[in-house]
Amino acid sequence: MSKPMSTPPGLSGFSERDLPPGRHRLLKEHLMTEIRHESQHEDEKKRAPRRNPWLRPALTAGAVATVAALTFVVLPGGGADGTSATNGRSAVTLLENIALAAEGTEVPSGIRDDQFVYVKSRIAYMTYTNGGPGKLDPVHDREIWLSVDGVRNGLLEEDKQGLRHQVLSLEEGPLGKPKTPLATSYRSLSKLPTDPDKMLDWLYETVAKEVDDEQPDQDYRAFVLFGDLIRETLMPPKVGAALYRAAAKIPGVEVVPDVRDTTGRTGIAVTRTGADGEEEQLIFDKKTYTFLGERVLDDGKLVGSSSVLERAVVDRAGQRP
Repeated sequence: MSKPMSTPPGLSGFSERDLPPGRHRLLKEHLMTEIRHESQHEDEKKRAPRRNPWLRPALTAGAVATVAALTFVVLPGGGADGTSATNGRSAVTLLENIALAAEGTEVPSGIRDDQFVYVKSRIAYMTYTNGGPGKLDPVHDREIWLSVDGVRNGLLEEDKQGLRHQVLSLEEGPLGKPKTPLATSYRSLSKLPTDPDKMLDWLYETVAKEVDDEQPDQDYRAFVLFGDLIRETLMPPKVGAALYRAAAKIPGVEVVPDVRDTTGRTGIAVTRTGADGEEEQLIFDKKTYTFLGERVLDDGKLVGSSSVLERAVVDRAGQRP
């Protein structure tokens, strides 16, 4: 990836059309986008309208949870090494194990407001050109730097089809006044509920604020929001644990074992399918319960995937661990 630089001349930097399929209406004010090449017209490329992602690839800080001292519940009906899809009760058990791992996660001490959360991921999402059939992008790397306090410009670099794009991220607003209550900076996430029931209420209240006629399934949208919160963020352990326990209360959540992420790592996934046939799979390591990545299926067809490779706190946008 290239070193930090100013936004190239003639490039505006932000377009919802360059996000993975969907979620454009949901949390649209906080989208981080891929920069357009100068010769490309904005209308030449767009993402599928059905899916509304907010952030891509995140959670359980540091990417490796310190779980050796924790006691985990053995999953029924196949467990972490299961060979077939398991039921909702297994999802509750798995998410409790993940919550315990999140509680034991070590985050860097003394995180400063002027620092940045760095996340490196490997992704591939469906691209739609001129209204034609979708084509899955080549797997490529993505790096993002998000300010701890949410009010400083971050940075996004994405290596795609041999080109390295760079864009400054959207500022949330004046110091202490983010543009959206759904801000995902470390400080903003620190203010979310640590009680699972209150976290569940927050998830549903949040998705209810955005009308989505194409995806009226509120339970699925709450699950999608849960997934959005565990990709390109650094989440405080207690908040993360509450989020996982809240997700266990969403109706229709199931477990699928032996799911591969973008890098080929095999994990166990918590998953939910929407009323329109879209399925969100969130993949975790079978032993450490670390979040590995996501897969998105549309009527059984893969339309997007991502894998978190690295997560850290650094002193400036563009700095790598």
